[in-house]
Amino acid sequence: MTTPHISAKAGDFAELCLFPGDPLRARHIAETHLDSAELISDTRNMLAFTGQFRGTPVSVMGSGMGMPSCALYAQELFQHFGVERLVRVGTCGAVSANLNLRDLVVAQGACTDSSMNQKLFGGYDFAAIADYKLLSEFVGYCQKKNQRVAVGNVFSTDSFYHPDKKLESRLEAMNVLALDMEAAALYAVAAIHKKQALAVMTVSDEIRTGNGLSANERQTAFNEMTKMTLESLLVY
Repeated sequence: MTTPHISAKAGDFAELCLFPGDPLRARHIAETHLDSAELISDTRNMLAFTGQFRGTPVSVMGSGMGMPSCALYAQELFQHFGVERLVRVGTCGAVSANLNLRDLVVAQGACTDSSMNQKLFGGYDFAAIADYKLLSEFVGYCQKKNQRVAVGNVFSTDSFYHPDKKLESRLEAMNVLALDMEAAALYAVAAIHKKQALAVMTVSDEIRTGNGLSANERQTAFNEMTKMTLESLLVY
């Protein structure tokens, strides 16, 4: 079955799909972490692959940047292609002073400045939260490996260049850990379809200090996070 945005056939996707924003990062994951990976969709250059990780089928597909793009692809993957577990693997900007570059952040919940979820929920505020089983498996694996991981609220924003100059202070005051641009929409779409979703991110930038990882450092940190995600959800 094809959709307006995904050209894969029925059965092409595995039940577990990793969901980075950048389609080229999806290619990198497929080539670096999966065996026998095959391209299954390239509509609009939003690349998708399916391969195996230690004998278990795994897919990976780009989500694009921002909540509208993430929600569009999540909707089609859940509704038409048999994906049961969709895991965002990406980067975030640290708001909390307790976070450093390369730290792992798991979005237990996702606040947002978008009205998307309110519209889905009849004008009410929807608590966008991770699937508990996926979250507990990943966090448990990190603890077993003595890997530091921060678990809590993130803030999914529609605006990369946000006009509210006091936003970071407000978020820090409410103990929000980091900024991203997709988690709130992913969790809402998963809830609608009664599927499992999780957002795992590496801190690539410190909002307050302006410090950030270089391109090579981002790739290295991303590789480590992706491997841990796969190991925790398929091996642990």
